[in-house]
Amino acid sequence: MTPSSSIPVFEAAVAAWAGGAGPVPPPASVGAAVLVEGASDRAAVLAAARVLDRDLAGDGVAVLPMGGAMSVRRYVGLLGASGSGLRLRGLCDAGEVRFFERAGLAAEAIAVCRPDLEGELIQALGVAGVEEILADEGDLRLFRMFQQQPAQRGRPTAHQLHRFLGTTSGRKEQYGRALTAALTADALPEPLRAVALWRRSDLG
Repeated sequence: MTPSSSIPVFEAAVAAWAGGAGPVPPPASVGAAVLVEGASDRAAVLAAARVLDRDLAGDGVAVLPMGGAMSVRRYVGLLGASGSGLRLRGLCDAGEVRFFERAGLAAEAIAVCRPDLEGELIQALGVAGVEEILADEGDLRLFRMFQQQPAQRGRPTAHQLHRFLGTTSGRKEQYGRALTAALTADALPEPLRAVALWRRSDLG
């Protein structure tokens, strides 16, 4: 089985394990994994890889959403040196770094979004750039209505955008992908660039 074809099988097996199934050893062609907090982070990493013309699956690198940073110790135990022996890297928000460090990931193996992924993307694109993508996705009118809510009036537009991206199930994933895909290679936030360019040989 080639790396590109084995990665989706392995990712599905890990998701089944997280849901209570028994662990499935990774195929030999899977050598590394990027551990991310959720589906939006995974969507952004994969979009960043496409922007950089990088084939993570072809290099045997899986991108695994964990359903929250507090699960990282469990994933490291399954997949890291004491488990399957994969090389691991993490992508997380600034407020969640401690969970990744306590799980045993070295500082150089953790890419940190400050304050979080959405904040990095809004800063990279600018307010006008994000609003343009909201328009392309058919959500600009909803955002304008959201801005008129009493709790949002008077807040900086960047803060309103940040809150809006997290108000509906699936929206973070949608815009993790769409906002990242709209960036040029040079404009990608450094944490996304770091994990999207990572090769399994990079951390020794």
